[in-house]
Amino acid sequence: MRLLLIEDDLDLGQAVTDHLEAAGHRVHWCKLLAQAQRAPEADLVLLDLYLPDGDGLALLREWRAAQRTHPVIVLTARDQISDRIRGLDAGADDYLVKPFDLDELVARIAAVGRRGVAPQRLALGALWLDIAAREARHEDQRIDLTAMEWAVLACLARRPGRIYARSDIECQLAGDGYTDAGSNTVEVIVSRLRKKLGAHLISTHRGMGYRLDA
Repeated sequence: MRLLLIEDDLDLGQAVTDHLEAAGHRVHWCKLLAQAQRAPEADLVLLDLYLPDGDGLALLREWRAAQRTHPVIVLTARDQISDRIRGLDAGADDYLVKPFDLDELVARIAAVGRRGVAPQRLALGALWLDIAAREARHEDQRIDLTAMEWAVLACLARRPGRIYARSDIECQLAGDGYTDAGSNTVEVIVSRLRKKLGAHLISTHRGMGYRLDA
């Protein structure tokens, strides 16, 4: 996989580059945001937030506004849940707090790569979803969803037609900052989504998980 690493710490950047290249990836390492803006296209970006010439979140927002949908994993020392939520709301696909284990980073890259890029807009019959703008409409009537409902829906919408295990959805909720979700949270949210968006939209596959039916 072609990786773009944006990290100004020389020791960490070299360690990450060496480890990822040993794992079979190609790494283009930038130490400044200005360098990253001129970097070649990558399959996935590893983005530090504190950089000498600016804030990594500003670059991430700029990319998403320009419809650049490559996956981004944020690497940062900011460890508060509110920081994670800001990063994910800005368009990050995952969030890894420093110091981190290099083998865990390899695993996170593989996991994000398997997810694919979520479509930003979906038309499902009379239902229209804009995942990025968090807007849902049914026959031109706006439907209000909670932040947690959007988190579950965004997970399922990454690949409509694919079955996602409950554990996958729980991991998405945890990554979005909902670390106190109960054991039946996913079932409750799916039930609420069906009531709001239509019972046919999300199917249950016993012993496997849930699927967004396009």
